[in-house]
Amino acid sequence: MTKAHPKNRIRLWAVLVWLAVWQGAGMAFARIWPHGHLLLATPMDALVRLTELAATAAFWRTLATSAARIFGGFLLACALASLLAALSAASRFLRELLYPIVAVVKAVPVVSFIILALVWLKAAQLSLFISALMVFPPVYLNVLEGIGAADGKLLEMARVFRVPLRRRLRGIYLPAVLPYFRSAVSLALGLCWKSGVAAEVIGLPYGTMGEALYNAKVYYMTPDLFAWTAVIVVVSVVFEKLFLRLVDAVAGREGL
Repeated sequence: MTKAHPKNRIRLWAVLVWLAVWQGAGMAFARIWPHGHLLLATPMDALVRLTELAATAAFWRTLATSAARIFGGFLLACALASLLAALSAASRFLRELLYPIVAVVKAVPVVSFIILALVWLKAAQLSLFISALMVFPPVYLNVLEGIGAADGKLLEMARVFRVPLRRRLRGIYLPAVLPYFRSAVSLALGLCWKSGVAAEVIGLPYGTMGEALYNAKVYYMTPDLFAWTAVIVVVSVVFEKLFLRLVDAVAGREGL
């Protein structure tokens, strides 16, 4: 028997090594070229700039605006995808009708949807729509798969004994669907933040993180660029951890 590999985790020493490499590269650029700091800001430059930004009210308004729209799109997609998956599990016609749409959304580059959506929507609505669009396929497909994985014998017994629908949902379908749903949202939360911020960078709605990234690029404010990127990564991870804990709490409460 071969020994199983340990679970991949981010190690502090590895992070510190790469930060040191980044710091050294940034300092080297600054020494070689007069304006090298514009090409690659150091981690210290980004940290100092992030501290300065976090001390302003505009920073927190920008963060809240983008977070509300992107996470709102995520929640909207989760609700709609779960509902349609439940209906598709009961209707072969609906399942076959929706499959081409889901396949197209999975295959078409997100930038194509962003540009097309700009024709129909205001820039302020773009990140909500795009994040919802990117979240829908994985949640829909996983919930549908989870419903299909429900124990057929238990379902047959429930029909024979005329178990109420509410008890069937809680006792049979929920335990089957929840692991699939958890896996889907873990993937979808990363997708919604990447696609939502990309939509803001292209649409440039006022007072958003995407606009801040675009301005940092246009005016060569490299520390701002890295600072806002770090904020996006941290907020994305925090939202993922909190939402997955909520899902786990529901599973624990239901005894799953």
